[in-house]
Amino acid sequence: GHEQLLKMMEERMMDVEQKLRLVKRLLQDKVNQLKEQLSKNTKADAMVKDLYVENAQLLKALEATEQRQKSAERKNYLLEEKIANLNRIVRNLASPSFGS
Repeated sequence: GHEQLLKMMEERMMDVEQKLRLVKRLLQDKVNQLKEQLSKNTKADAMVKDLYVENAQLLKALEATEQRQKSAERKNYLLEEKIANLNRIVRNLASPSFGS
């Protein structure tokens, strides 16, 4: 009975060792998977930061363009007023000469 008990214990130990090896392999697979995911997340994080910086630069460029457009519109308005005034002056100068 003693040797049979020893043999059973030995078989159980081998079974446990086999299960432990399987668990170790599964855990290693999971570790590898998580490392890969971390690498992907790190790359994605860097891309998000780059996009954030690029977006900020684009916003600054857009604001500068909008300011230039407003400035051009103001200058255009002033030029149109000057043209209207010059047309009025020309009409006033021309109208007495036709009258005489």
